[in-house]
Amino acid sequence: MKKTREMIEKHLSFVDVVCEVCDARIPVSSRNPIIKELAAGKIRILVLNKSDLADEGATKQWLSCLREPGKDKNFKAIAVNSMSGQGIKKLLEMLEHIAEEKADSGTKKSGIPLRLMIVGIPNSGKSSLINRLAGRRAAQVGDKPGITRGKQWLTLENGMQLLDPPGILWPKFEDPNAGLNLAFCGSIRDEIMDVSDLGLELIRVLLQSYPEALVHRYSIEVSETKGAVSSEEALAVMEDIAKRRGFILPGARIDYERTARTVLDEFRGGKLGRLTLERPACHCGQSE
Repeated sequence: MKKTREMIEKHLSFVDVVCEVCDARIPVSSRNPIIKELAAGKIRILVLNKSDLADEGATKQWLSCLREPGKDKNFKAIAVNSMSGQGIKKLLEMLEHIAEEKADSGTKKSGIPLRLMIVGIPNSGKSSLINRLAGRRAAQVGDKPGITRGKQWLTLENGMQLLDPPGILWPKFEDPNAGLNLAFCGSIRDEIMDVSDLGLELIRVLLQSYPEALVHRYSIEVSETKGAVSSEEALAVMEDIAKRRGFILPGARIDYERTARTVLDEFRGGKLGRLTLERPACHCGQSE
C-alpha cells in the first residue's frame, strides 16, 4: 500500500482529473481517506460503482448530498454500473466538458489530451470501469480484491489518457464498522476473516435494515425488531436459513460456515436485492 501511495503521488502532477471509484452500497467505508489529501487541488470525480446492487433511493440521496450547493466546485459525483455500462456515457460527457473548460480557460493547451487517474480500493469495480471507458478489455477483472498488480497508461477512444494504479487500502481502520462493510462486500479477502462470524454479522445488519430481503430470499419468518438486533436473534435466523437450505451436518448439526458463505455470496451477487448498508443521513457530514 505504501508503494501504491508513492506511485500515485509521483504521477499526480501528470493528470488533470482523479476519478475515485467506490462501492455504491458503502459510499463511506469504500473510500480511502487519503485520496482527498493526495488529490488536493485536482478535479475529483467520485464514481458510485455497482449502483445496480445498491438501493436506488439511497443512491439518489447520496448523489443529492454529495452535490449540495457550496460543495467544492472541483468535486463531482456520478453513479454507474460498469458491468452493464449504465452511466458511462454521462461520465464520458462529464470528462469531455472538463476538457473543454480547461481548453477555454487556457489551463490546458489545445491538442493536449485530458489525463485522468482512476483510483479505488480493491474490488470496487475499478478495472471493469476502466474497460468500459477504454472500450476494450484493457484491465484484468475479477471478483477478488488485488487483481490489478501494477500501473498502466491507456488511451481512450476519445483520445483521453488514463492511468490505472493498483487498488489501495489504508493501513488500519479507525471505525471497525468500515472494516466489516468492506468484508461484507468482498473488498477484504475471506481467507483472513472468520467467515461464520462475518456471515452472522451480515445477517444481524440486514435484520436491522432489510429484514424483508431475508424473508423473501430464504422463505423464513423474522420477528419485528425495534432498536438494535442482538447476536442471539441473528443466530436464530442463521439457523433457520440453514434448515431451509438443508445445510445440516451429521448429527443434525448446523453447518454455520456454509450458511455464512451462502448469505455473503448472495448479498455480494445481488440475489438478496438492491441493498445499501450506509445512508447519507448518518454520514453526509463526513462524505466530503
